[in-house]
Amino acid sequence: MADAPGPIIHPAAALAAQWGSHLQHDRRRSPHTVRAYVATARRLIDFLGQYRGEEVVAAGLLDLGAADLRAFLAQRRGQGLGASSAARELSGVRAFLTYAAEQQGSHARLPRTRAPKRPRTLPRPVAPDEAMGLAEDAADAASAPWIGARDLAILLLLYGAGLRVAEALSLTAAVLPIGQTLRVTGKRSKTRVVPVVAAVREAIDEYVRQCPYPLDRGEPLFLGARGGPLNPDLVRRAVAAARRRLGLPDTLTPHALRHSFATHLLARGADLRALQELLGHASLSSTQIYTAVDAARLLDVYRHAHPRA
Repeated sequence: MADAPGPIIHPAAALAAQWGSHLQHDRRRSPHTVRAYVATARRLIDFLGQYRGEEVVAAGLLDLGAADLRAFLAQRRGQGLGASSAARELSGVRAFLTYAAEQQGSHARLPRTRAPKRPRTLPRPVAPDEAMGLAEDAADAASAPWIGARDLAILLLLYGAGLRVAEALSLTAAVLPIGQTLRVTGKRSKTRVVPVVAAVREAIDEYVRQCPYPLDRGEPLFLGARGGPLNPDLVRRAVAAARRRLGLPDTLTPHALRHSFATHLLARGADLRALQELLGHASLSSTQIYTAVDAARLLDVYRHAHPRA
């Protein structure tokens, strides 16, 4: 019995790989973004091969029509892709087609296709005592005291300084000793300075004191159990386990700690522009969602407290 034919490798796949290198080295996109965008490009190429019944070359991407794109999105939605994910998929396709046209000395003629309408969701902040309780529970459950000190320091950086997980794990030992502020490198290599409150500073100092491995100046500050770079999934798993033990909602993720940092600052009168700088948002519109979060919190308080609500 003959072996089943393997997947077709279309010539345009080489362009997808080239695009990934461009995103990583020239655009300085994160590894996660690069993987997601290249996967989208490859899915599009494979789909076009089946849809058109022919080999897909780079030049064939320039005559993509609206019907082709609608069919691709319909297939992806049929595979269970939600509206938000489908909108991101369409964004990735458009970026890839633009790159494909540029590489062939042409202007992209992108098909006019509307992205699926995404429901506007608001970040769900947690109370300060819940954020601290989560960090302390994760630390207490760690397999070794120094790992508990490490996890506590990381989670307090997320809640106390508004860092993303990737930003915290990208810190090197060059930041030591921790002072009143910390220089952080965020998305697209944009740097910002964030204040470090005493509780965060003390947690980092305690981790450094307990860490059994040497912390070299140019190497990661937060190390894994074997002394190598820490996998961000381990931070997420520690939070998920602590959340379950404490009976906290599933929405309490590491990123929710950053949301809580922003919402609590805004509730205490922080200026929106200052908050934008602290969070490292490229545009103010990304920060303005927190005004809606705070309004939603006030409305919830009103509904529960006012006798006529």
